[in-house]
Amino acid sequence: MATIKDVAALAGISYTTVSHVLNKTRPVSEHVRQKVEAAIIELDYVPSAVARSLKARSTATIGLLVPNSVNPY
Repeated sequence: MATIKDVAALAGISYTTVSHVLNKTRPVSEHVRQKVEAAIIELDYVPSAVARSLKARSTATIGLLVPNSVNPY
């Protein structure tokens, strides 16, 4: 599984710049954006759901408690 640092290394830029491209937090030149997007496609990069949930302090997951799953009634 590729990391943001792998994307940065392949694109030849810092991982901070890759983060700015992904999160749209700062303006980035179109040339750099294209390099990052090409590296993302080549590496099949997918942002980590665990990392995002830690940052957001929310998992978007619910729990279900079932007392007896064998008895249908």
